[in-house]
Amino acid sequence: MRKELVTKSKLLSLVLRHDPGAIGITLDENGWASVADLLDKTSANGTKITREELLEIVETNEKKRFALDTERGRIRANQGHSLQVDVELSVMTPPDELFHGTALKNAESIFAQGLLKQARQHVHLSPDVATARMVGSRHGSPAVLRVASGLMDREGFKFYRSKNGVWLTDEVPARFLARV
Repeated sequence: MRKELVTKSKLLSLVLRHDPGAIGITLDENGWASVADLLDKTSANGTKITREELLEIVETNEKKRFALDTERGRIRANQGHSLQVDVELSVMTPPDELFHGTALKNAESIFAQGLLKQARQHVHLSPDVATARMVGSRHGSPAVLRVASGLMDREGFKFYRSKNGVWLTDEVPARFLARV
């Protein structure tokens, strides 16, 4: 993504995942917002985003955070909401192992409590070590945890995969975790 779009992408993450009221938009029960309304309200709140820039952000965001509907009239975040929305995920069978990246300083408490969704709707898991390491690096020295997702699935835990490839679950008890 072009550097000049990063701030606009962060604003989209804020309003589509956490606080649509920050610019005065509303999300429907599935997290969708009107593109026209979003562009009008971001502009009215001091950040001009053109339709072309919005499309570029959606298409070039490395984490594939956003999705447009087929008519390109609505937009939503793929996952990571702190708001209650139903992004219409289907239960899926995960691979035997998934990974979680976190800051090294968090590892001890995670091994004591497990992975909890905290203020979000789900715990986020990565399909590979490299992605998990990148996620963990956002908060300092990374720690990568191996999740026995296949065993969890066999024990009845539900898994979902968002449109951008992030695996989601409600929790990961500590007994399913190991250090990479």
